[in-house]
Amino acid sequence: MANTLEQEVERGNDFVSEDERRVADKHRTERERQKQALNLQRNNILAQKTSHPARRTALVAALAQIEAQIAHMG
Repeated sequence: MANTLEQEVERGNDFVSEDERRVADKHRTERERQKQALNLQRNNILAQKTSHPARRTALVAALAQIEAQIAHMG
């Protein structure tokens, strides 16, 4: 429902109330914060250097998970 409401707000639908606009803005802001946090985690993982194979495998797995979450968010 939040995505539908946000789409209506973005289209400039005049039938969307001010409260609904605030809720849509709140959802959009929260999603942007989550995406920024994921990008920070991604950059942190990419900055880590290791020669230990198990640690490298864990970093690759964590990176794949974060990138999947970012892709899912759009």
